[in-house]
Amino acid sequence: MAEWSRIARRIRVPLGFVFAVLYFWLARPTWRFIALGAIVILPGLLIRALASGHVRKNEALATSGPYAYTRNPLYLGSLLIGVGFAVAARSWWVGVVLVVMFFAIYLPVIRDEEAFLRQKFPEFEEYARRVPRMFPRITPRSGAEETTGGFSFDLYLKHREYKALLGSVLLTGALIIKMTLLA
Repeated sequence: MAEWSRIARRIRVPLGFVFAVLYFWLARPTWRFIALGAIVILPGLLIRALASGHVRKNEALATSGPYAYTRNPLYLGSLLIGVGFAVAARSWWVGVVLVVMFFAIYLPVIRDEEAFLRQKFPEFEEYARRVPRMFPRITPRSGAEETTGGFSFDLYLKHREYKALLGSVLLTGALIIKMTLLA
């Protein structure tokens, strides 16, 4: 499993580009489905933005903001964005491929990252007992803000999270072009 985790980490970005081509080919967008997809995409973008402003990679265990609700808000945000674009595409095939890719690629990566965090931060084990891996708690873990601080716009910029917003805008634009000009 460790070997697949390393492979998954290496192929996830190139596989994403292949998926984007397949996505665009299979997409059958309409204004209604783009709007429905946006209802899921926007919270995903917000979760990713907030998470990126709380994480100080390899310096401190992120437990504040979205990390008080889920251990993996960046992946949760990505999943929501993916589901939203699957809805916007109006293609069951896109949805199926998205789910398969998520479980095959991202779950091993998450497990690998958590093994690293267990080694680097002794407090991770207690945090993992209190905060779910993916789907968020309803209430935040108590004391989360005190341990790692609040949102930092500088971290948001440092992690270049604005690229998720830019990519979403561009992909939405591509769907609109396909729907209006290529249909």
